[in-house]
Parts: sequence; C-alpha cells; structure tokens
Amino acid sequence: MKVTEIMKDLFSLAYKEDFPGTCDTCKAGDPETDVTKAAVTMFATPEVIRQAAEWGAQLLITHEPTYHTVPEDMSSDDIVDKKKKSLLEQTGMALFRFHDHPHYTSPDLIAAGELEKMKFEGTLEYTDIFDCVRIHLDSPMTPVEVAAAIEQRLGIRHVRICGVRDLPCQVVSGMFGAPGNIVLEELQRPESQIVLVGETCEWLIGEYARDAAQLGLRKALLIMGHVGSERDGMEYIARLLRERHPRLDVKYFECGEVYTYTD
Repeated sequence: MKVTEIMKDLFSLAYKEDFPGTCDTCKAGDPETDVTKAAVTMFATPEVIRQAAEWGAQLLITHEPTYHTVPEDMSSDDIVDKKKKSLLEQTGMALFRFHDHPHYTSPDLIAAGELEKMKFEGTLEYTDIFDCVRIHLDSPMTPVEVAAAIEQRLGIRHVRICGVRDLPCQVVSGMFGAPGNIVLEELQRPESQIVLVGETCEWLIGEYARDAAQLGLRKALLIMGHVGSERDGMEYIARLLRERHPRLDVKYFECGEVYTYTD
C-alpha cells in the first residue's frame, strides 16, 4: 500500500470530512511511497525517528507536531527544526500527522484507547464536545483513587490533583491532550465532578478547581501530562491499523513523557 492509501483509509473513519487548514498532512518524505512497515507514535522525537528507521519503517504516523513553528508546515530557520528535518530526510521515511481526524470519530479514537486502558467500570456518555467523554462510575471513587489507578494502569509517573482529594465522586470527564478553555466549561457544569486533562492553564483552571473545593464543591481537576493522556489512543490506532490491514507490519513506538524528575 502507498502512504496516501493508508492515510485515506484512516481518514475515512472520521464523521467529519471538511477540515479547512487541517494539520493532518505529510510532513516529510514522499506520500506515494510503497509501505510494508508503518510505525505509529505520539510524538515523533529524534529517538523515535531513529528507532522507526532502524526497524525499517517507510511511514511514521504521529499525533502531535514534529516541528516547532506555527503553522507547522512553515519553513523554519530554527536549529532544532533544521536538524530534525535533516534527520528525517536521511531516513527516507514519509511522516504523516494524524491529529484532527481521530478526534472526530465516534467514539473519539484517542479517548477510546485511553478509556480501554483505564478500565473504569461504568457507563460511557459520548458528548458533542470536542474530545470529551464522560464516565458515570458504577462505584464512586475519590480523586486520589482515580489518580492512583491512572498512574498504575497507564504508566504515568505523576498525576497532579487540583481541588478535592478524598470525596467520593461518580462522574469522570475525560478531556485528553490540551483542549483549552473548554476544560473550564466542563468543570463549571453543575454535574461535573472529576475532570481529566493532559495539560491546561494552571493559573485559571487549576485555581478554579482549588477555589471550588475550598468553597465546599465536589470538584477536582486531574492533570495527566499531554503524552500520558493520549499515547494509549495512538497505540489503539496502531492496533486498529493492524486489524484493518493484516498484511501491513505495524509497530507502536513509545516516545516517553516529556518530564523527568529528581527521584
């Protein structure tokens, strides 16, 4: 299969077809390249690029930006972008971003992968809010219990907690990645209790959760880190691609969390 055929098939999973200015484009290499090995990752770091090339991939599919300009397709004189571009050119791989389309599937493919790994028992509520899925837990859990379960099951080093810690809650809203101020809107809903997010505005949304808790409201914001909140979605997509194209060799490459710690 060619790169364009693989990506067209993945794009067909989205219920939204019109993406003006979509970031889901080929960022490196030839989109007409024949592919027998497809690598999938969350962030195409230099280490991931090297590992995928060593494995023999002709295509690397990434969820988040590879370059650091805005928009990403702009020419950049930044030394990091230039070195990364040179590295990709040396590998000969095609690199394709897959970000917009997986967030407009039903269910959201990223959320589906995260929730499958979390294994919380309850009823799922799919919303029409971008990247928002709610879990109505069968048995209430405290924010500390939810955070501990996420750390263990998703391999996240630290989940930060803003707001209440020890009050049992029944509604968990998953808003993965960096959805922006819609996280605040979700947290402000009277029915909302625990909101999961990858990264967010600490001075606004984190402090809202803290204020809410100190005023007696059952509100908590759990910050998972961007990579930790979406990488299992990309691993899910790798498995989906493997199932849809059994003759294609597909491998997920872990980029790791962006943070390191003192211990």
